[in-house]
Amino acid sequence: MTDAQDTASDTALRTTGGAPSDDDVPARGLPIPLLEPREGIPPVVATEDALAEVIAAFAAGRGPVAVDAERASGYRYGQRAYLVQLRREGAGSALIDPVGCPDLSALGEALTGTEWILHAATQDLPCLRDIGMVPTRLFDTELAGRLAGFPRVGLGAMVESVLGYALEKGHSAVDWSTRPLPEPWLRYAALDVELLVDLRDELEKELDRQGKLEWALQEFDAIASAPPAAPRKDPWRRTSGMHKVRRRRQMAVVRELWNARDKVAQRRDVSPGKVLSDAAIVEAALALPPNVGALSALPGFGQRASRRQLEQWQAAVDRAKALPDSELPQPGQPVAGPPPPRAWADKDPAAAARLSAARAAVSALAEELNLPQENLITPDTVRRVCWEPPSPAGPDTVAAALTGHGARPWQVELVTPLLVTALAARA
Repeated sequence: MTDAQDTASDTALRTTGGAPSDDDVPARGLPIPLLEPREGIPPVVATEDALAEVIAAFAAGRGPVAVDAERASGYRYGQRAYLVQLRREGAGSALIDPVGCPDLSALGEALTGTEWILHAATQDLPCLRDIGMVPTRLFDTELAGRLAGFPRVGLGAMVESVLGYALEKGHSAVDWSTRPLPEPWLRYAALDVELLVDLRDELEKELDRQGKLEWALQEFDAIASAPPAAPRKDPWRRTSGMHKVRRRRQMAVVRELWNARDKVAQRRDVSPGKVLSDAAIVEAALALPPNVGALSALPGFGQRASRRQLEQWQAAVDRAKALPDSELPQPGQPVAGPPPPRAWADKDPAAAARLSAARAAVSALAEELNLPQENLITPDTVRRVCWEPPSPAGPDTVAAALTGHGARPWQVELVTPLLVTALAARA
């Protein structure tokens, strides 16, 4: 049994058969179902007075703080948080409703300097930032699992393989904007942070054992210090099925329908896919319907759509059809980097040779280190350095190029020798 399991047993975690004995997990090899938070389900904090009590308790707590957030992806517009869960030694667990308490900046400030533990931090940090919670230090248990070489890094899989407990998985994709939140959902949410501190401690030990702890700390610092992502340019181009749309006029229809749908979804605060599916948008673009009747005959537009809805979609199609050629979108987005690798052999055979050698070397080292290639160095960074290598391509210039593309010091140290050799490859 791990130290984390001992800790869980000592604090009387409630399971189907009570807290496991020291011999249970090794003998059976089966995870113990974790059914209840150790102090029970905390009340949902939805008032300023209750929030003030939580802030005081967590400010007085000890050690790192486990943090999670639940969104309503697929149900609501955007990626706002609809529940925030926290746990810290000395403070217990808290469930905060960002609808009732939309500004959590005071809580974020109270935790300044405290290490935050998140699982897949980059998924939750944007919605936490929107409500005023921004960590200065963090530990990402999913990324730690990747660096440590775990084959499955979902929270449930990690808790099971590292701590020997099975978390309930049934409510991850529910509509968290529902009010009031059902008790089973709240139990699930509280259990998501129940063992994050224990998991963090065990992963730190494993990373240290493998000599990878410093790598992980550099990665965590990079996540914590990263600025908010810039808005995506031309998000309509990511419409599912867009590869079927070849002509510029048809692309204009996709753009107009996508923008019209987005306005409706934002106004109604529902997921855009619930307003109009991507498949329907592509069907309209390919068919270029001349009127509402023809539009209603297309998949995705008939049946439940009202006449008024059909008219607004047809109006978007008509706007696209009326555009002058000069205002039609271009077939592809401007590429701010190297071309797709499949085109390298024709465009620049020498660059293709460099990329092939670099990929092989990176793959071999990643396998040796037992971590994913993309965590050793991003494929985009390898492509950029191979397409436009520094001159001369020596250790110092290659290291500078990697650093300029955002590689962390540990990555620069490991990958520079590989790329110096690869950049000397000939077609």
